[in-house]
Parts: sequence; structure tokens; C-alpha cells
Amino acid sequence: MYVISSPSGAGKTTITRALLKNNKNLVNSVSATTRKRRAGEVHTQDYLFVDTAEFGRMVENGEMLEHAKVFGNYYGTPRKPVENALAEGKDVIFDIDWQGTQQISEIAREDLVTVFLLPPSQSALEKRLHGRAKDTLESEKDIRGRMSKAADELSHYTEYDYVIINKDVKSAVDKAQTILDAERIRRQRLIGLSDFVRGLKSGL
Repeated sequence: MYVISSPSGAGKTTITRALLKNNKNLVNSVSATTRKRRAGEVHTQDYLFVDTAEFGRMVENGEMLEHAKVFGNYYGTPRKPVENALAEGKDVIFDIDWQGTQQISEIAREDLVTVFLLPPSQSALEKRLHGRAKDTLESEKDIRGRMSKAADELSHYTEYDYVIINKDVKSAVDKAQTILDAERIRRQRLIGLSDFVRGLKSGL
């Protein structure tokens, strides 16, 4: 499980999409949310859009790996699709915040790789939020709220395995890919390695 977190506007969704495009064995964890669907978003592809009652039912029934309330809306990771993908030998990428990362870490730390994405500067973050607001129709009040929230989110970078400063998207994607490649060949994650080595030794 490969988590990328960042303050809103720092680029985690862009990098997540690039990794998904470049890695056939990597699948996206589609979060459930109670927020309204934005223009161009597709149900079950971008998010599972549910109402508050349905979200609460999923939490009560233990169907969520993690969940949190962010900017007045609920977000969570449905458990079954993630478990099914992992059982098929696929890697799963998560675009979630620090609250969700903490929750998953508590139940599956050995199977988890976490990356925190930092903006190059406060002004760059604000510029990206204003640029995105044109598509999401967010108000100046929404942007100010996200900037205020960013200060708290940034304080959690020390809880992550890796940190990438997103000065340039291509460079950030390359670094995220390098992390993924390296973590895939950790000895503990190489399934069947013991049998392979025994086979090598038997021929010597």
C-alpha cells in the first residue's frame, strides 16, 4: 500500500494519476466521500459519492480501512477493494490525508509505504489553489480555509517515510516512481524468494 499525502493544492492527485498511468500493476484506491461531485468527476472512478447516512453505515459495519472528516465532508477508504487488489498481487496507491494514513499505519504498518508531498513555497501553494478554484468553483473563503488548514497538515510530515518537495511535477513524479520501485524489491516483499534461493543452492 503506497500512500501519498499533502496539503490541498500541493499536487498529490497529479502525481498519483501519473504513477497509475505508468504502472500496470498499480491500482487506485477509490475513496468514498459525502462531498458533492465536481464537474467532470465520475462516480466509482474518482470517488464513491454517498450521502452521510450511507457513509455512517459503512463505518459502523467495518467496511472502511480509514475515515476522517475534512473541510466539513467525510472521506474514507472502502476495505474490500483494497484487500482484493492486494490478494491479486497488485500494489494499491492511496491519495489520503495524514488522519487516514495514521489509521492505516496502525493496522498494516509493514505493508505500508508513505510519502508526504510539500509545496515549494506558501505562495506557490496559494497560486495553485486559486488556479484550481476556476474548475472547482471554490470561493475565496474556501481557499483561505485550505491555506489555514495547510499549516496543520504540514506539521505531520515527520510521520512519513519519504518527503518530496514538488518544485517540478516531472521531477516529483520521477522521485515517487523511484520510491515505488525501491520498495517493491525490499527483501520482505519478494514473494517466493526463499524457495528461489533454495533452488539456486541445490544446484551448487
